Amino acid sequence: MASTDVDKSTAQQLTFWTITAMVVGSMVGAGVFSLPARFGQETGVAGALIAWLIAGTGMLMLAFVFQSLALRKPDLDAGVYAYAKAGFGEYVGFFSAFGYWASACVGNVTYWVLIMSTVGAIAPALGDGDTVLALALSTVGVWLFYTLIRRGVKDAAILNRIVTVAKVIPILVFIVLALFALDPQVFADNWSGNDDVGSLYDQVTGTMLVTVFVFLGVEGASVYSRHAQRREDVGRGTILGFLAVFSIFASVTIVSYGILPYSEIADLRQPSMGGVLEEAVGEWGKVFVGVGLIISVLGAYLAWTLMAAEVLYVAAQDDDMPRFLNKVSDVDVPGPALLLSTILVQVMLVVVMFSGDAFNFALDLTSALTLIPFLFAAGYALKLALTRETYTENPRGHRRELVMGALATIYTAFLLYAAGPKFILLSFIIYAPATILFVMARREQGRRLFSRLELIILAVSVGGAVAGVVALATGGIAI
Repeated sequence: MASTDVDKSTAQQLTFWTITAMVVGSMVGAGVFSLPARFGQETGVAGALIAWLIAGTGMLMLAFVFQSLALRKPDLDAGVYAYAKAGFGEYVGFFSAFGYWASACVGNVTYWVLIMSTVGAIAPALGDGDTVLALALSTVGVWLFYTLIRRGVKDAAILNRIVTVAKVIPILVFIVLALFALDPQVFADNWSGNDDVGSLYDQVTGTMLVTVFVFLGVEGASVYSRHAQRREDVGRGTILGFLAVFSIFASVTIVSYGILPYSEIADLRQPSMGGVLEEAVGEWGKVFVGVGLIISVLGAYLAWTLMAAEVLYVAAQDDDMPRFLNKVSDVDVPGPALLLSTILVQVMLVVVMFSGDAFNFALDLTSALTLIPFLFAAGYALKLALTRETYTENPRGHRRELVMGALATIYTAFLLYAAGPKFILLSFIIYAPATILFVMARREQGRRLFSRLELIILAVSVGGAVAGVVALATGGIAI
């Protein structure tokens, strides 16, 4: 178990710029390299612009929510999980912690799939990252990272800052080169898409899950809030990191429409950013993007593995997870939480191999799992503003934060609707069995297992999981 002295010493580690780099590093991972094809499959330029406007506004509201909560509730650590618990009870907080942790682990699967797909361009045996050989090599990578982190990565935050710089540079180079190669006529032809893509509304909603995925990490500073030098740096780092990444993501998407017809962009193998740059500057462009991708996703994998373990560890410290997760090694690594995270990544690596599109399936499932924790965090900010909790002694910004909380809540609820029943049911299949950990924690404390309201939540989650399993068995939904 971590001592108080350890917590006090680590609480002064992260500066404003390191926190900002962690937010950027957490968001810039596999997603940005997949954006051209994912958007090309769904929409033209007009739909992409609207999608980014909606996603940018909605995620900015979420970023403001995390900034506001960091200042108004400085005693709450681990961000997303802590806000759900404080606002809606222990069981909801537990689900938020578990869902956020599970999304981080499933998101890590996309990194290995994309690395193998990248190398698969020159080693056909790896396919699109979904072959037996790809699974074997990914498994080696997963457990190698576990071993390295388990031994202690004392300077992980500083390392992440260095890797962040290294991986952003290739993306910026891509944007500049694509701008120089942009063909105005191709761009104009890609403006509206066509009937095959669907209505403008369908085009926009079809991109929503991928925009959620690429923005995962906007809450990263909140997760590590207990390590910040100054509490206000958590919010400032979140906003600055988000704005920087938003401009990069939108630019990568839009300039790609000036290089190839959207139908050809849609058919590019992942990482599709490499295929776009290859068309613009030649084969070296694909190699350049591939190298940048591997640096990017390995750095992001490190950041998200640490973040996933941190969420479980803090939840166990608050008695919302079993005590075996509330342990750290002599190098301040939460070993049991790290092991459980690695096991889930391994399990999901096997699961996605049975999917028709391993990368996109893992991406969409990650987004769906994250939406519930995001919804509760936004809902908590709205609840504080409506009840005026903390505003009596500090009324400044009440109206603005009320609007931001409401918009963030509406946005995340819309995303759940846009995700559709498939991924909601699949999320229930993952959420429901997690209650075993909640029961273990309650029994360790000698407490009543469920309140009346918690029993209702349990029934809903189990019912959703059963419906999901039945739908999978009967072919109602497919992975």
